[in-house]
Amino acid sequence: MRIAIVSTYPPGKGSLNEYGYHFIRHLRTKKEVTEVIVLTDELPEGVTYSTEDPIATVPMRVIPCWQFNSPTNAFRIVKTIRQTHPDIVLFNLQFTTFGSGKIAGALGLMTPALLRMLGIPTIVLLHNIMEMVNLQQAGFTSNWLIEKIIRSFGTIVTWTILRANLVALTIPKYVEIIEAKYHAPNVVLAPHGAFETAPSTSTETPTNAPQQIMTFGKFGTYKKVETLIEAFRLLQDDSRPALELVIAGSDNPNAPGYLDTIRQNYNDVPNIRFTGYVAEEDVPQLFKDATVVVFPYTSTTGSSGVLHQAGNYGKAVVLPNLGDLAELITDEGYAGEFFTPEDPQSLATAIAQVIDNPQRRYELEQQNYLAACGLPMTEVVDWYLFHAQHLFEPKKHPSPTLLNDKSAHARDTKYLIE
Repeated sequence: MRIAIVSTYPPGKGSLNEYGYHFIRHLRTKKEVTEVIVLTDELPEGVTYSTEDPIATVPMRVIPCWQFNSPTNAFRIVKTIRQTHPDIVLFNLQFTTFGSGKIAGALGLMTPALLRMLGIPTIVLLHNIMEMVNLQQAGFTSNWLIEKIIRSFGTIVTWTILRANLVALTIPKYVEIIEAKYHAPNVVLAPHGAFETAPSTSTETPTNAPQQIMTFGKFGTYKKVETLIEAFRLLQDDSRPALELVIAGSDNPNAPGYLDTIRQNYNDVPNIRFTGYVAEEDVPQLFKDATVVVFPYTSTTGSSGVLHQAGNYGKAVVLPNLGDLAELITDEGYAGEFFTPEDPQSLATAIAQVIDNPQRRYELEQQNYLAACGLPMTEVVDWYLFHAQHLFEPKKHPSPTLLNDKSAHARDTKYLIE
């Protein structure tokens, strides 16, 4: 098969670019695939995409054919697909993939439906659903009337996305909601997967280095660092070895200037390091240097790629006790210390449980490492290829009914961990 995948991709800084990168690099190792065509967003002048990968055996073309916040993305993508003639098109999406603006974002999400109308098989991996997004905390609106309008519009957009041949969601609750509300027969539960083949773990912190408390993401909406910094302030005392807080990542597109404001407001707190955008090749070292990975979220919008990365590198995590993250922990076998969202003392206590107790940290590291090993990305890609082959050659392949089991990958992960 010649497969096109619509996704952000490094060095592009769009959301889900890390997931797209690791999915594509493993897709390029599969014998069923003859070519991968990456349809991605246009980069700033002077920046280019690379197709080189030491593990790849399948050729890849990268075609920048859309722009974040452009209302014409759907037509540009469809035009490119009609020119390149792939056998099937995969989409790596969330609701803000094509734009933070409501119109541009919604128009871009209509692309799978347009392709289906043209007879081109499409599979959508949808990382979040509108029904579970806190619109106020995600930075969309604080007005109840506008929120109601956005949710109504979101229902229409979701219905449009469901015109694809297959829509994959990574959380069982999401599948249940979509099936119940939209009566969609083409929705399946898909494993999220760990980004890399997990390396051997090393849980020893260098004696001459401070313990690093690290958080990673796009900040300013539902990912905020004020509570984490206040907790870090509480943790700094003479009885504890040196600590460093590493805030890795950049502003969310809906919150420009957020991290600059944080730097100014907390310039009196020592040992805080802001990395800015982290290039893909620098991500492994970022995680390897961390003692604990913290998720300072006030709400969630889907499965967490950062959690899977933390597991992949054998790291202990500290998480808010809410929503999708708590459910993901149960479903996929991860473990962590929990805290009450927006409570600095609760967060400081949870972090202390990890950094002050080497045995507890080791237990969390090992469990998260095993959870990541149970769902490697290469097997996730096999899952999608099975469905892609069913769409591409429906008469030669059995029905994928068994894969539409809401507990399948959770059950398999539990078995592998045990």
